Amino acid sequence: MNRKSYAAWALIGTLAAGGTAYAQKPAVDGLALAKAQNCMSCHSVNRPVMGPALHDIAAKYAPRGDAATSYLSRKIVEGSTGVWGRVPMPANTQLTPDQAVELANWILSLQ
Repeated sequence: MNRKSYAAWALIGTLAAGGTAYAQKPAVDGLALAKAQNCMSCHSVNRPVMGPALHDIAAKYAPRGDAATSYLSRKIVEGSTGVWGRVPMPANTQLTPDQAVELANWILSLQ
């Protein structure tokens, strides 16, 4: 194996390990962030409150694959109207893009 091939495989291994480590983070981190950002004022993990259950959101959007995270993180930050009923979801502009992605990934892990 030449040096470039080895470097490429090392990079792939590093990225894969990082992805696995992130996927194995406890869901408590996402829940803590959701609580801190008041998501749980309108949502619950397993039952609808004012907004849909986070488990239902995961079930609806997880089939989108990789696009689900970017879609949900954008909806979290920008808000939405009419997707899940008449009650609008307000924009959460206080979140950083990384926090929105973390929340989206945590929600998708609930399926």
